[in-house]
Amino acid sequence: MDPHSRFSQYNSRQTKAGPMPSATRSMEQSLKTTNPLETYKKRSAAQRRDSTSSLSSLTSRPIATNSRIKEDEQYRKDMYLAFINNALQQKLKGISDAFDELVDQFNPKQFGGDTSTTPAQLRLWLIALSHVVSRLERVHAPLVEAIVSMPWTTMDSTFAKSYTSFVGMLVSAKPEYLTMVLGKISSGLTYQSGLQALNAGIPESSSRPLTRRVVYERIHYLLQHLLSLIPTLPSTLQPLLVRNFPHKRQNQASQVTYIRNLLRITEYCPELSDRIFATVVDRAIQIDVEIQVELEELEEQARAEQTDIFDLDPFDTVIGQEGDSDSEDGGDNEDNFSDLSSEGEEDLDDLDATPPQELINLQHVQDMVNKLDAILKTLFDHFTLVRAPRNLPIQTPSTPSTESPALDSPSLASSTTPLPLPTEVEIKAIRRTQFYTLLSIFDRTILRTFKSRYTQFLVFWFSSLDPEFSDLFQGMLVSKALLEEDQPAVTRAAAASYIASFVSRAEFVGRDSTRQAVACLCNFLMNRLSILDAVTQSGAQPPSLAQHSVFYAVTQAVFLIFCFRWRDLQQEPEDVDELGVVNVPVSKWMPELGVLKRAVQSELNPLKVCASNVVMQFARVAHGTDFLYCYPIIEANRRMDYGKSSQSGLRSNLLRSNGPNISTALLGHTMHTELNTFFPFDPYRLPRSSSYIQGIYREWSSVAIEEEDEGDSDEEGEEAAEEASDTEHGLEKLGPLLVGAMPVGGPRLETRDSETDGLGASFGGMSISPARAMVLDSATVSMSVT
Repeated sequence: MDPHSRFSQYNSRQTKAGPMPSATRSMEQSLKTTNPLETYKKRSAAQRRDSTSSLSSLTSRPIATNSRIKEDEQYRKDMYLAFINNALQQKLKGISDAFDELVDQFNPKQFGGDTSTTPAQLRLWLIALSHVVSRLERVHAPLVEAIVSMPWTTMDSTFAKSYTSFVGMLVSAKPEYLTMVLGKISSGLTYQSGLQALNAGIPESSSRPLTRRVVYERIHYLLQHLLSLIPTLPSTLQPLLVRNFPHKRQNQASQVTYIRNLLRITEYCPELSDRIFATVVDRAIQIDVEIQVELEELEEQARAEQTDIFDLDPFDTVIGQEGDSDSEDGGDNEDNFSDLSSEGEEDLDDLDATPPQELINLQHVQDMVNKLDAILKTLFDHFTLVRAPRNLPIQTPSTPSTESPALDSPSLASSTTPLPLPTEVEIKAIRRTQFYTLLSIFDRTILRTFKSRYTQFLVFWFSSLDPEFSDLFQGMLVSKALLEEDQPAVTRAAAASYIASFVSRAEFVGRDSTRQAVACLCNFLMNRLSILDAVTQSGAQPPSLAQHSVFYAVTQAVFLIFCFRWRDLQQEPEDVDELGVVNVPVSKWMPELGVLKRAVQSELNPLKVCASNVVMQFARVAHGTDFLYCYPIIEANRRMDYGKSSQSGLRSNLLRSNGPNISTALLGHTMHTELNTFFPFDPYRLPRSSSYIQGIYREWSSVAIEEEDEGDSDEEGEEAAEEASDTEHGLEKLGPLLVGAMPVGGPRLETRDSETDGLGASFGGMSISPARAMVLDSATVSMSVT
């Protein structure tokens, strides 16, 4: 070839078109490092000559205009689009080389290297893919999966906005990819996913560090965008949210992070509120119940260890092993749980003396306690902050003003305006909707779970926000316990327990509501006693004792309410005037309470079947207020248990001659446990969330009558009270754990002598439920007696 020819390589020169802009030079340099386009740019010489001649025809001015820059950008977009079209077509023919190179552009392993794909290049790839999104068939699923799985939340706001737009077009054109996209969104709301996003390796352009709040805000923005495009999306999203819910054994941060994100979804997707609240409450109940189960297992373990200690004969001890025995037992016969007191200064020594397995179990229980406390506080916080419904377009995500604009959601590209505050009418409507949702969850789940201790306080607190809510809750409980006879007996008994505990403990339940609830319960007892009398007089076979389980539950409910609210059950002067009949003495108690005396003296003998601590407290209060004297019957029941006098003269005067010898075994194990252990609103001892309950909860100390008002009891009453006091006194002081009571099989906890004979012995600031007492770290939960 002639060396002077214009085709010679020595005479080839660049076309004079002015200095190249720096942005264009940088983009050219980045494109040179991208293998797919470098390969694709090797076109034929004729095409290259045509391209060169077209560039030469441009203006020769040495200044790069905006139109020239736009033309260059359009040229590069066309190159990206041409490569994508070729890759997709080749993939359909079974040739995967170009397609694999395209997928590799979205591989996170390519990010951060010398030849890495920059966010600007990735944005061009997404813009080009947006033009062919309808051509992404099933065979192209690896490309879609790579795009969906990339760490887009850690990139700049411009890329995040382009990514959101692309995903919206993808699921609109190809609904078959919706489940894949929503699955990735659901998993992105977890704590572990946020940690992976923060470690993705693509730094933000801002100097401020990337936070989880920004990552989750962008995911919520994308989800809101998809909801505006696909109205039927909630039905697909809900099972995915449940599937990605952290296991109950995962740590507190994992639980709280995911729950906060779920509650955020309820703000802009009210269709999922019911199911999301149900999912969160179900998780709280699982942890709540597991705490009780773990305590039962520790109790059994403590009882077994205590039995082994007493079974050990010191005469059979091998000489030389006495020291080992003393070191294991701590030098005394006390139970290991009592050594973990939060009030002593020997905590470290006690922990060192505790067996390692026992420490592991206690630490596990404490971790569960902390998780439950954090979950309930998150729910309380959510219900407290009533927000206006969020609808697109969203101008301002709920991101603190301290965040850098470059780190915020894509919506910050527009002007930011604060969300309008909801009006009083809107707040009431939102709370009414939330309460009905919570009431439905209570009916389906909470009411039928007997070992939960704290989850039900969600309804307790919400009922305090409006008298209407309190009335609705009581009405539902009365209906379940007294009217819906098709309900299982255990469910009806649980509803009766909820009535008793709610009316007794709720400060916001007034005198009129208390009297109405007691009147309904007493009328039920009167109807049952009348039916029993009619059956007995007719000579028919009386119902079995198991069929009276609801009767005992309702009677116990009246006992408990009387102990707390006896002042509200007395007649006021105006009430006496309305009943006034000349020369006829009027009782100082509401008329419906008269059936309680009849029930106590009936052959059903509720003082024997109901929980002993409730019976003894009722006997004290009833005697102290001159309402009823129960100690003779209690003493007769005690003698009957010991087999000393099954048909004593005292008993025959109080009960019918044909009265049955009551055996609690006839009630069945479930109902007997229900009557003796289930008091739904026992004192709330979770430290972080207790602030929501303190102002609306009635403590026993505020209603107990003074000792001088009680009067002197007969010797029989004193003996019966002393017999039950052993069970009651251990409930006053439980150490530092949240769940009440003394350890079974171990030594009793100390009590104050000043309270031993008082009416508040069983209710004084602590649970009346005969549960277990396990002591944990004093720095975590404080259990001071109110």
